[in-house]
Amino acid sequence: MLCKIGEVEVWRILDIHAPFLTPEELFPTAGPDVARIVEENVPGGLCPASGRLILPIQGFLLKTPSHVILVDSCVGNDKTVPNLSDWHKRSDTRFMASLTGAGIVVEDVDYVLCTHLHTDHVGWNTRLEDGRWTPTFPKAKYLMPAADESVQRVRDGDMYKESVLPVIEAGQAELVEAGHRLGDEVSLVPTPGHTPGHVSVRIESGGRVAVITGDALHSSVQCRHPEWHFKFDVDAERAVASRRQLLEDAAEADCTVLGSHFALPSIGRVRAEKGAFRWDDQG
Repeated sequence: MLCKIGEVEVWRILDIHAPFLTPEELFPTAGPDVARIVEENVPGGLCPASGRLILPIQGFLLKTPSHVILVDSCVGNDKTVPNLSDWHKRSDTRFMASLTGAGIVVEDVDYVLCTHLHTDHVGWNTRLEDGRWTPTFPKAKYLMPAADESVQRVRDGDMYKESVLPVIEAGQAELVEAGHRLGDEVSLVPTPGHTPGHVSVRIESGGRVAVITGDALHSSVQCRHPEWHFKFDVDAERAVASRRQLLEDAAEADCTVLGSHFALPSIGRVRAEKGAFRWDDQG
């Protein structure tokens, strides 16, 4: 177990932990010293051989008093991702092993909560069985941001066809808006910009609070530099505004922060400091 927030157990469900892209590619407005700044703020966060940022691709399993909730389902197996060879047509057991380590089988999951509809957050929504994409979690309701689904439906790319549409066709999808709640402990926080409907996830139980960032931030260095644009943000300035607001709220509440792509252990707290924020690991 990664941590416990009141009565809610939080488990890490790790799919990939590997170099992704270089800081210069990921943070195009950060300037020529971006790699040095990243290394100073995330020691060991750059692959020495390739210079690429090492990012975990992970979900978080929440065991609340009434539900089992998977927040984001990572890259998955057999998915079509030709522009990223490390993700393309994978065959790997780590994700399912992580579920087993949490004492969970796929039938136990009540909800799959997608912070947004990007390839590395929806992959295990489905798996390939006898040549067909079927929902991995047969009893789960899949919650997806409505604004993201409408965009991806029009785009109709491989991700939508393989990881989203089969869930909708199975009658297991529910399109939701920010503010949606799951029981008394879990709610969706609006953090648009990375995608139109992107949400972060707030956990509140027993007087304790935590937030799962999703892709409102991708690295703890963005606490120091929330103004940095990220390569895959569809509305970079809106993403900056959402990022700042999320960091301000987290610092004010002194809550636990779970960074979906932050360097492991991906858990800590945010402190306001010198017009920006400081990340303190809690591993």
